[in-house]
Amino acid sequence: AESDLKSQIKNMGDANKLLLDETTKIAGALSNTQTRGKFGEAQLELLLEMAGLREGIEFERQKSVAGSDSSGIPDVTIKMPGGSVLFIDSKFPFDRFLDAFNTEDMAERETLLQQHTDDLLKHVTALAKRDYHKHEASPDFVVLFAPFETILSEALRIDKRLLDKAFEKGVTIATPTTMMALLRTVGFVFSKNKIATNANEIQELAGKFLKNVSALHSKLVTVGERLKSTVKAYNDMVPTAETTVVNPAKQIMKISGIDPKSLKAIPEITDSVRDIKSGGQTSLDDFIDVEVIEEGESDDN
Repeated sequence: AESDLKSQIKNMGDANKLLLDETTKIAGALSNTQTRGKFGEAQLELLLEMAGLREGIEFERQKSVAGSDSSGIPDVTIKMPGGSVLFIDSKFPFDRFLDAFNTEDMAERETLLQQHTDDLLKHVTALAKRDYHKHEASPDFVVLFAPFETILSEALRIDKRLLDKAFEKGVTIATPTTMMALLRTVGFVFSKNKIATNANEIQELAGKFLKNVSALHSKLVTVGERLKSTVKAYNDMVPTAETTVVNPAKQIMKISGIDPKSLKAIPEITDSVRDIKSGGQTSLDDFIDVEVIEEGESDDN
């Protein structure tokens, strides 16, 4: 049992050393500004994908904004239903934050975290000056993405009004957790908009279909009435034809030695033409939803 405990302690020590080594590697990689920018973009792209948003459809990357400061381009532009847009920037100050956690001197760490907070506010100010949020189709803020929870929470510990100060400048800061909630909400809006669009299309098609059914019904009724008139005219003509044509013809045939039975009588049409009705109504217009048709007509116009 003692040997097992020693083995478990050794394994835990090895795991902690491995975790420390990996953390050091990540920290070293993130100390490079270019690598850090790519990491933030990759994090943001993953969240967009998890929220069900697709590049080129619901969002675009690195798209210039008309009327904004040309010194920067938002990393992501989300095209909201109705034509509005939401801008997201994933560039985040990290140098002082990294230095703070690379030192064991607590006083120096606090100083570095204060500097990190100041850097963050400066970045917010610079981002606000790009005027992304003043785009006519944008809400009155741009989203600044913080790729780590602690990178914001430590700054908030130093300055509890940090988020308020940022929002006053038209910038809202989102960590992976809050960004995921925001993007899920955006995805829900897209989903509801698609359902509403499909419902409108179905309603429009239904209106057109019912109009076509009504037109067909009207034509069938007209054809039926004409058939009735034709049958009546035919049946009225049969007695006249029997009297003036068939009977004299039979007499001639009899005199000529021809069996008059070969000349059959002209039959009347006894089958009637059925009226087109539905549910006991005399016209399809009686049960077609007129409002649906009218909406279809307004959509066409």
